[in-house]
Amino acid sequence: MLAQCPRLEIDDGDRKQLLVLARSGETPQRTARRARLVLMAADGVSNSEIARAVGVSRPTVLLWRARFGRLGVAGLLKDAPRPGRKKQLSAELVQRVVEETQRTKPKAATHWSTRTMAKKHKVSHMTVQRIWQQYRLRPHLVERFKLSNDPEFVEKVRDVVGLYLNPPDKALVLSVDEKSQIQALDRTAPVLPLRPGIPERQTHDYRRHGTTTLFAALNMLDGKVIGECRPHHRSDDSIAFLRRINRATPRALDLHLIVDNYGTHKSKPVREWLANHRRFHLHFTPTSSSWLNMVERWLGELTEKRVRRGTFRSVAELVRVIEQYLQNCNRAPKRYVWTKSADMILGKVARCKEALVTPH
Repeated sequence: MLAQCPRLEIDDGDRKQLLVLARSGETPQRTARRARLVLMAADGVSNSEIARAVGVSRPTVLLWRARFGRLGVAGLLKDAPRPGRKKQLSAELVQRVVEETQRTKPKAATHWSTRTMAKKHKVSHMTVQRIWQQYRLRPHLVERFKLSNDPEFVEKVRDVVGLYLNPPDKALVLSVDEKSQIQALDRTAPVLPLRPGIPERQTHDYRRHGTTTLFAALNMLDGKVIGECRPHHRSDDSIAFLRRINRATPRALDLHLIVDNYGTHKSKPVREWLANHRRFHLHFTPTSSSWLNMVERWLGELTEKRVRRGTFRSVAELVRVIEQYLQNCNRAPKRYVWTKSADMILGKVARCKEALVTPH
């Protein structure tokens, strides 16, 4: 059987003060609660019963009993002094963390983590995290880029961006590209459907049923796409798609096609066909600069929304799905609007080269 807690001894003067505090309507509620707690302890009520009656925990009852025993009634009027706000980090420490994060690497690792940096400077990993957040440092992330070494980079950028921002009169600007080797992949087991708390699940292995190549031309005026799937990516296929564009656009308008540097665009058969169709004008993006070709955005959305997670039992099924996606997009076309000027792009490239200490 647990030993009963001894009665708290108080004199008549303290009892009178405690009764005033407990009954007065002007006493702060927490002080009145402490006064009732001590009075009950003085009457021999057990700590557990006091805790239930006053609405606090048993350790709190023990704390205020001990406080009254040391300081009397005055000990109930104020909370014990608490430690102030933690000392702020020194500017020197912050500077060291920022500089080392940007300029150094830990041993046997490619980048710093909050814990490895914290261990080096003998601080908490949350301290390092706050410093990184303040200075927008994210060493765990990496972005990739590629600079074009095209000797005509500046001229081509100005040419293509000029078509986007200031298209010629009585002409259409078409962003043209091919997405080759689109695979018809069939999973080796049925896809498990989405359920609450569980995402859709696919097997990691698959069967290949062949490939197709999608030729696409994005009309920069209204966002519609002329598209066609073909089995190969050869000069004959490119010419066939050019004929498709020729039939699908008003004959009175010139056509300015923005294309990449793929070999078929410059092959002899294509050049001969273009020589006989004067309304076609090809504008080449710089090498390694596919981001200048706006149709890449549309092709990326096709891949993300319809192809990547799709299951196709044949090339014919894959082609049918792509054609359906194309038809849906053209029912409610979305224009892709270019906003950056050529000067802004060239300035950013120049700053990047300066950062890499690379001659222009």
